Amino acid sequence: MEDRVKIAYLIERLGNLLRAGERSQGIIDGLQPVHIQMLGYLSICNRYSDTPAGVTDFVGATKGTTSQSLGVLERKGYIRKKSDKRDRRVVRLELTARGKRFVETGFPPPDFVAALGGIKTRERGELSRLLTELLVRLQRNNRSRMFGVCHTCRHFKRDGLGETHQCGLTLEPLTEGESMKICREHELPAA
Repeated sequence: MEDRVKIAYLIERLGNLLRAGERSQGIIDGLQPVHIQMLGYLSICNRYSDTPAGVTDFVGATKGTTSQSLGVLERKGYIRKKSDKRDRRVVRLELTARGKRFVETGFPPPDFVAALGGIKTRERGELSRLLTELLVRLQRNNRSRMFGVCHTCRHFKRDGLGETHQCGLTLEPLTEGESMKICREHELPAA
């Protein structure tokens, strides 16, 4: 089997097993894999990305599917919607305590975590690096959003405001914690 075919098959199979694990984790509360993906995303995204549009872009769903899924998550007490402090038209999404607990215990699924635990730390790091490289190349080819970690973005200014980091796109201050989250506005630095 050719390497590119084998790699695609392996990634597809891993994705299927990951979704099966998500289904089994969410079955108790009637959550679907897309709901779990949304909860996982909301646990790692920053304040520029915690909107319904950010969720839609990340999971690759339609606006209608996203709206319905967010409604389910809100009714079940996993998320809450709130108006943006500066622009009341913007809806922000945040995990509730129940949502945070679910992500901490159910995403990624325990079987996946156990399987990764059998791989040496150094090898997991290399696997993560290679998969990230593959993802970035695929996103570039498809001209899709990067959703990269803030501190790796070309707009990120370490200590741009004295001792505080800054987003060069919005010119707003960023905490250390925010700089470690993913952002839908992420752009890779120039090579």
